[in-house]
Amino acid sequence: MVLLHCCRTATSFHSLKTFSKTFSKTLTFRLAPYYPRPLLPLVVRPLSASAVQTAGAAVTSATDDSKVVKPQWKAAIDFKWIRDNKEAVAANIENRKSCANLELVLELYDKLLNVQKEVERLRAERNVVANKMKGKLEPSEREKLIEEGKNLKEALVTLEEDLLKLTDELQQEAQSVPNMTHPDVPLGGEDSSTVRKMVGKPAEFSFAVKDHVQLGKELDLFDFDAAAEVSGSKFYYLKNEAVILEMALVNWAVSEAMKRGFTPLTTPEIVRSSVVEKCGFQPRGTNTQVYSIENSDQCLIGTAEIPVGGIHMDSILSESSLPLKYVAFSHCFRTEAGAAGAATRGLYRVHQFSKVEMFILCRPDESDSYHEELIEIEEDLFSSLGFHFKTLDMASQDLGAPAYRKFDVEAWMPGLGRYGEISSASNCTDYQSRRLGIRYRPEPSASSGPKKGKSAAPTQFVHTLNATACAVPRMIVCLLENFQQEDGSVIIPEPLRPFMGGLHIIKPKHIQN
Repeated sequence: MVLLHCCRTATSFHSLKTFSKTFSKTLTFRLAPYYPRPLLPLVVRPLSASAVQTAGAAVTSATDDSKVVKPQWKAAIDFKWIRDNKEAVAANIENRKSCANLELVLELYDKLLNVQKEVERLRAERNVVANKMKGKLEPSEREKLIEEGKNLKEALVTLEEDLLKLTDELQQEAQSVPNMTHPDVPLGGEDSSTVRKMVGKPAEFSFAVKDHVQLGKELDLFDFDAAAEVSGSKFYYLKNEAVILEMALVNWAVSEAMKRGFTPLTTPEIVRSSVVEKCGFQPRGTNTQVYSIENSDQCLIGTAEIPVGGIHMDSILSESSLPLKYVAFSHCFRTEAGAAGAATRGLYRVHQFSKVEMFILCRPDESDSYHEELIEIEEDLFSSLGFHFKTLDMASQDLGAPAYRKFDVEAWMPGLGRYGEISSASNCTDYQSRRLGIRYRPEPSASSGPKKGKSAAPTQFVHTLNATACAVPRMIVCLLENFQQEDGSVIIPEPLRPFMGGLHIIKPKHIQN
């Protein structure tokens, strides 16, 4: 029996008009379980720069993108800290080559403070007038106070409107300011990244090495041509043993993470645009990686980090519940804008793929140690499969806005003749939790004991971390290219065999028993 695994964008399409190479033609499908509206023609498209600015906002008209929007969420950004550490924040923005406008953020913050002071002054004056009105007064004096109170009220209405507008403008600008950077992070572009660890050495072959595309064709594992006709370029069908291999990789990665105390999850693969932004995924220019759904406030996820980060959104956790460790399986969708060329052929860079992601919420003083734990888990996983790889401490310009520090794992891919990224692990400190509203309440220490008349300890923001346990397509690339044999077969590494239904080797059809 031939096994097929269809890599497609959704399973509930009502009708399919066309599907372009960029996954952007009009689709009509029923989203009733997710988005309670009548059946509407929707366009799935990359999230534009203008859409990013209005993500999570209330639009006065769903058909008029030019309408003014009002943000529906606010990040708990410490503006005073930014102002007091202006030089460090400015240097960080420069080191990351971020487009954040710090001067404008500080200018808006100063204006906000001035307006707040004026509002407070007018409110105080209004209270004084109100108190005077309570006593016995001459009619002329009362009339004078009434007029004064009316003028104060009108002035307050104007100032409070200005205050709301400034608050929204400040949020929009400040949300683009990246996280601070770990002091050990190398400065510069990707080439400035430093090697943390080198594991193994490149496999040696006594025959001409094939890449995964050729191997997959000869072993009848993929169908890129049919997928291109059905869905567009950079989509694929997995076939035969490749289907079992994908399932094996997912089950192996999840089970290994569970052994280390991670709770397994499957996640929604459509999320609100505001949650994408709260996790810090702000597309840069027109080269966005996010697919959004038109006429809705929803996006397809590019990583399970987003829906997992949203599980505890707007909540206060008990300190005793920390750390929370999750391992999540999901399908992921990315535009891969601008990606082309031989280096990205085949399964290496695709629009949809399966991935197993680890995610941790912890106390601030523990995030560095959990970051170390995550990268060690990744290194153990890939070492157990026999991969040759290097772990990189990524340079400042290669860090996404949420990352305080990021380690990437690049594995040797002999068919492609280069190292390719298969995993990363990031410490995002409180960057995401300040946007997602995830706090915890510290418990009183045993030595201090409860203090009579004292309120509970103030809440603090948790730190969040994420790491890839298994990005399936690139793992398949590594497996096929590193464990190919001269007769065209591919050996399955020992750790995966219990999940392969007894299959130890993938053989060409002409030499199978």
